[in-house]
Amino acid sequence: MTDKIRRLKSFEFPLAVEWAANEGWNPGLSDAEVFFNTDPDGFWAAFDKQGMAAVISAVQYSSDYGFVGFYICREDRRGSGLGYKLWQTALENSVMKTIGLDGVVDQQDNYRKSGFELAHRNIRYAGIITATETALPEDIFTLKIDDIAVVDAFEQTCNLFGESRIEFLRGWLGNENHTALALKGPMGLRGYGVIRPCKQGHKVGPLFAANLEDARTLFDALLQSRKDQSDKVYLDIPEPNQAARELVDAHQMVAEFETARMYKGPAPTLDLDMTFGISSFELG
Repeated sequence: MTDKIRRLKSFEFPLAVEWAANEGWNPGLSDAEVFFNTDPDGFWAAFDKQGMAAVISAVQYSSDYGFVGFYICREDRRGSGLGYKLWQTALENSVMKTIGLDGVVDQQDNYRKSGFELAHRNIRYAGIITATETALPEDIFTLKIDDIAVVDAFEQTCNLFGESRIEFLRGWLGNENHTALALKGPMGLRGYGVIRPCKQGHKVGPLFAANLEDARTLFDALLQSRKDQSDKVYLDIPEPNQAARELVDAHQMVAEFETARMYKGPAPTLDLDMTFGISSFELG
C-alpha cells in the first residue's frame, strides 16, 4: 500500500490535536473545533497502512493571506521524506499571496529554502499567577458573538492581523469555554483579550492593547475569570514588543521556548507594539 495525501475530514482532526498535545504544544480544549471550522479545506494529512502518518494545516483567510501550522509527522515516519512531501502538497495547492508560520527556530533554514523569511521571534512565557479579586473597571466588558464585526474592525483598523478572520473569531469569541474581555474606546474598542483552558493550565491570546496599562488591566481581568487560580498561565509575546516583556516580568513569568515568525510573500505590516499576546502559534 502506497502513501496517500488528502485533505483531512473533521472527525480526523482531533487526532492531529492529540499529536500536538503529545509534542508539548499544549492546545486548548476547544481548539480542534474552532481551528477546523476556520477553514475546513485547510487541513491536510498523509496516510500509510497504519493510518495517519503526517499532518499539516494551511489555513486560508483570504487569497492574500494564510497561515501554516500543525506540521507534525508520526515518530516512526520521521526522516522518511513523507513530511516534506506533505508540506509541498499543501503549499502547492495554496493560492495565497502571503503565508505565515511560527516554526521552531532550528528549522529556519529549511523554511527559508521554501521561500520563507524571518520577521521576528515569538517567546512563550508561563507562570502560576494568583489573581486578586477586584471589581472590574467600568470601561471593561465581556465580548459576545454579536461583537464579532466590532472586533474584526478593530483588528483591521489597528493592523493587528494580516487579514479579516471572521470565521476564526466566530469560534474564538463564541466558545463557551473561552472568556473574552474588551476595553471601550472613543471609537469602539481600545483593546481586547481572550483566555481559554488548555491541556495544561490556561492560555491568554490574543491580547491586544494600546499600551502597557491597558494590557495589564485586560490581563489581570482575564486571570481573575479562571475557576482555578492555581492553574499555570501561558502568554506568547512577539519579542519586539518590550512593553509585553515588562508585563510578563511583572508577573514573574518565565520563558519556556520560542518560535520563528516567518513569511513567504510580502509580510503584513502589523502593529506589534499593540500585540501583547499572540492568538495561536498554529493559526497566527
